[in-house]
Amino acid sequence: MGRLNVVMLRYLSRDHFRVLTAVEMGMKNHEIVPASLIASIASLKHGGCNKILRELVKHKLLAYERTKTVQGYRLTNGGYDYLALKTLSSREVVNSVGNQMGVGKESDIYIVANEEEQQLALKLHRLGRTSFRNLKNKRDYHKHRHKMSWLYLSRLAAMKEFAYMKALHDRKFPVPKPFDYNRHAVVMELISGYPLCQVHQIEDPASVYSELMELIVKLANHGLIHGDFNEFNLLLDSEDQVTMIDFPQMVSTSHPNAEWYFDRDVKCIRDFFKKRFSYESELFPTFQDIRKECSLDVEIAASGYTKEMQEDDELLYPAGPDEEDYKTVFTQLVDDFDGKVNLYTAAEENKINFTDELEDDTESKSSKVLMNSSKEVDITDSTLDTEPRAPDTRAARSNSAESSANDFELVKQKIKRQLTKQQKAALRRRLQKGEANVYTKQRRENMFNIKSTLDAASFWG
Repeated sequence: MGRLNVVMLRYLSRDHFRVLTAVEMGMKNHEIVPASLIASIASLKHGGCNKILRELVKHKLLAYERTKTVQGYRLTNGGYDYLALKTLSSREVVNSVGNQMGVGKESDIYIVANEEEQQLALKLHRLGRTSFRNLKNKRDYHKHRHKMSWLYLSRLAAMKEFAYMKALHDRKFPVPKPFDYNRHAVVMELISGYPLCQVHQIEDPASVYSELMELIVKLANHGLIHGDFNEFNLLLDSEDQVTMIDFPQMVSTSHPNAEWYFDRDVKCIRDFFKKRFSYESELFPTFQDIRKECSLDVEIAASGYTKEMQEDDELLYPAGPDEEDYKTVFTQLVDDFDGKVNLYTAAEENKINFTDELEDDTESKSSKVLMNSSKEVDITDSTLDTEPRAPDTRAARSNSAESSANDFELVKQKIKRQLTKQQKAALRRRLQKGEANVYTKQRRENMFNIKSTLDAASFWG
C-alpha cells in the first residue's frame, strides 16, 4: 500500500485535481478508464490532459494499465489519499500532516493538525490488504453488488465508522470526538493513551475489567455489538480511563448471530485479563442480560437490521397523521365511491332518480374521512388542507345535507377524469405492446363484413 507522502500535494495544480477527480468518476463504471473519457469528464483538451496523466503516473497517483481489449488509467491509493486530503484541507479541517502513528490490518493512522495547530488523528481505511481479502464475504458493505473496488469499500467503511462514532459520542460513550470525513479518510480526536495490548501492568485490574464489561452491556442496551472488542481496539490513558475505537464491523442486536458476537467480545476480554494480568472473575454478562433502552442500530442502519424489522418497528411505534395519511384516506374514499358512481351513471341513462339514496350514501362515506381527531379531510381541494370540524348542531347538519350532493358531484367528476386517464394509459400500454389501434381494428372488422357480403352475393348470383 505504501506510506503517505504529501510532498507533491503542494505542487499539484487545479488541473491535476480535475484529472484525478475525472478518473475517480470514470471508475464508477470502468475498472480502467480510457484517456478520452478522462479528458471528456475533466473538460480538458486531449493534449494537455495526456501531459497531466503522464505526470500523475510518474508520481504514482495514477496507474497505467493495458490489456488486450482496453488501455487506460486507474486511481491508486496515493491518488485517493490526495483527493481526500485536498477536500479536508479546503474545509479547513486538516492543515498539515505529521508522522504515521499506527498500522492496522485495514487502516493507517497519521497525526495531523488544523489551522489552530490542534493535533488530530487521521485514519485512512485500506481495505484489500493481502491478510484481509475475505472482507467482501464477511461484511455487508457492498449490499447487493457483486463487483466493487477496494477504494469504494474503503469509502463505505469510513462513512460507517464516522456515523457510528458521531452517534456514540453524542450519547457520552468513551469514543474519540469525530471532526469530519471524506472518501476513505476520517479525522478524529487524538487520544493520549496506549493500546491495551501494550499495557503490562494496571493498578486495579478488577475496576478496568468491570468498566469494560459495563461498556459491552451499555452498547448492547443501545442495540449495538462492537464485534471486535479486544485489547487492540481499546486505549488506556494514564488514569486507566478506557477509550473504544474501530467501529466499522459493528452489528445490531437483531443480527442472526448477535449472541455469538456478544459472547465473543466478552470472551476476548476475559481471556486477555486472565493471560496478561492473572485476573479472572466469575461475573460476566450474557446476551440474556441485555435490556434494550433505545434502537441506535436503527438510527445508524447497523448490519443485521433488515427492512422487515423496520416495518415491525413502524407498527410498534406508528408515526402521527400527516399529509401522506390524508392522501391515503382520500384515495380509499375515491375507491369506495367507484362502484356507486358507475351505478349512478347507469341510473341517469335510464332516467331513474336515485338522489336520496346517493345523498345518504355520501354522508356515510364522508364519515370515513375523519381521522379520530378534530380535523377532517376536505375532498374538494387537491392539496388536502384540513379545516376545523363544525359544531354538531342542527344547523350544521342541515348545511352538511345541503352540500352533500355538491360534494358528491365533485367527487364523481374527479373519478371520471381519473378513469379516463386510466383508460388512456391502458390504451397506450396496449399500443406499446404492438397491438392494433381500436379504430383500425373496427375498420378491419367492417372490411371483413363487406367482403363476406360480396362473396356471398357473387356465390348466389
